[in-house]
Amino acid sequence: MATTVLVTGVSRFVGGLAARALSTDPRIERVLAVDVVRPAHDIGRAEFVRADIRNPIIGKIIKQENVDTVVHLGVITTPRQAGGRTTQKEINVIGTMQLLAACQKAPSLRRLVVKSSSAVYGSSPRDPAMFTEDMTARRTPPRGFGKDSVEVETYVRGFGRRRPDVDVCMLRMANVVGPGLRTTFSDLFHLPVIPVPLGFDGRFQVLHLDDAIGSIHAATLREDCTGVINVAGDGVLTVHQAARIAGRPTLPVLAQAGPLVQQFTSRARVGNFSAEQMDLLCFGRGMDTTALRTSLGYTPERTTREAFTDVFGGDNRVSALLRAGGAHA
Repeated sequence: MATTVLVTGVSRFVGGLAARALSTDPRIERVLAVDVVRPAHDIGRAEFVRADIRNPIIGKIIKQENVDTVVHLGVITTPRQAGGRTTQKEINVIGTMQLLAACQKAPSLRRLVVKSSSAVYGSSPRDPAMFTEDMTARRTPPRGFGKDSVEVETYVRGFGRRRPDVDVCMLRMANVVGPGLRTTFSDLFHLPVIPVPLGFDGRFQVLHLDDAIGSIHAATLREDCTGVINVAGDGVLTVHQAARIAGRPTLPVLAQAGPLVQQFTSRARVGNFSAEQMDLLCFGRGMDTTALRTSLGYTPERTTREAFTDVFGGDNRVSALLRAGGAHA
């Protein structure tokens, strides 16, 4: 049973909420919330520790505090959050490598939980209807956050081989959505007009923020659950269905026009569009979540449609939050 838990990435929305949720669990004695910046949001009784996972000092913290469980949520989804693509990759990949090196030397460590992403599966016309955890991408993500996620998982698997005494669980999450949560995906559905590749209507899944936190909480305490777990809300939406729920018109564009659309939206200051999303808009992506229920024992409270509608539908409550700045994942 986890008694001393260290959570990374707590200055961002998901990390901070996860630390707070874990701190309310009476079964956990201490929660150490680690980041280079003090979180602006409430983290409950979690103890904030200012540290950079890219620095060897993280190893001293894990050893001195006898940490038995590490929850790594410090992977950044968008370059904007990190201040640029170079810094994003450094934090995601180099930071994870340093953290794993520290974990490898920690005799007290018994469990490692890592937040990964469905982006590791990529998006291509040869994809199955639903990816199971033992499947690999038909076309590996060539750049950006997807590539970072693939590298992170590679290093985590290597750590698992070097420390077979540590239980490792990786949560491959669909795009997380929630009120006030800003991601590349959420920015897409707040554009005045949503660009849709001509002749395509990709299907996708989302995961509500509450269910993301719930699955992280479950994975932290479920000692008999190891390996990769797909995490997403039931069902799928297509891009056109999602646009109608969000009350946004669509604009057909060539599938190859992603960089031009990104450049236009940036220069016109009408929103943020990432060219990396074009494959998802074309071919979509789906994950089988059987193991989420059977192995992790967690059932999302909201389906993909319910989660998306809660955030983007109706009166678009999140729009006001985004205009006020929002919060990053």
